[in-house]
Amino acid sequence: MGRPRGAPAVELREDELMWRFSRSSGPGGQHVNTSDTRVSLSLDVTATAVLTEEERERALRRLGPRLVDGVLTVSVQDFRSQGRNREAARRRLAELLGEAARPPARSRRPTRPKRAARERRLREKRHRSALKRLRSGRHDD
Repeated sequence: MGRPRGAPAVELREDELMWRFSRSSGPGGQHVNTSDTRVSLSLDVTATAVLTEEERERALRRLGPRLVDGVLTVSVQDFRSQGRNREAARRRLAELLGEAARPPARSRRPTRPKRAARERRLREKRHRSALKRLRSGRHDD
């Protein structure tokens, strides 16, 4: 069955992650010219052990356009510190993978309104109509 509904992320294994660091764009002055703060984190979805076979198929289908040879990559350069960008990348990758692997929502089972509900609705409609008729000055009962 895998992970319960509502589980937002998967537990990533460090030995399956591929980290890359590069220079980040944006503010930071001379600091950005010398430090590799942008983080790219990749995971081979086709080979990961954190997903069941069923979850893997769902993830591959749902993430299709984002994958390159079965590898999912997220890049983060939100913060000036590499450490915070690493945390953000790990969290994003886990959430993205968890969301893609989650089972589909149960389909809605159509129901019919009960007789009492139908009668209540019609009674309220008649009441609302009478109120509006009174306000408009038309009293043709």
